[in-house]
Amino acid sequence: MTAPSFGFDDPDHFTVGTVGPAGQRVFYLQARDDEQLVTLKCEKEQVRALADYLGGMLEKLPATGTAPGTGDLIEPVDPVWAVASLGIGHDETRHRIVIVAKQVIEEEGDEPATARFAITAAQAKSFVTRARELMEASRPICPLCSLAMEPGGHVCPRKNGHAAPHA
Repeated sequence: MTAPSFGFDDPDHFTVGTVGPAGQRVFYLQARDDEQLVTLKCEKEQVRALADYLGGMLEKLPATGTAPGTGDLIEPVDPVWAVASLGIGHDETRHRIVIVAKQVIEEEGDEPATARFAITAAQAKSFVTRARELMEASRPICPLCSLAMEPGGHVCPRKNGHAAPHA
């Protein structure tokens, strides 16, 4: 079954959020344009990478205006599909940052659905701030293997099963 694709040329809401307790949180990208609300499930590291890249872009772009809304997820949080990859571009003529998400493919031969979000620099700045807040509330990442660590550390595959240092 083919999942739906989406295009948001002027979303009035673009954010990231989580559902669940630390260590079991599920991350979501969410956008709304008028009455159409789309929620996509994604991985924590996808959010981190997107925020880092957008943060670098914003250093080179003027962030004018403010992003509308609180940045919270809008209910219901029902993901349409899971994100496999994210791409980022810049539409210079419209002064928009374009984020394209591609769906995780469940069956070989299927074409991935895509979601395209053309956001303002202010929306990108709000996203980066929100994503960084979520990362700070997360479990620390092992500097050796990049896996999340529990408060007492973890068994690190890069140290052949020995405890890794605290971050």
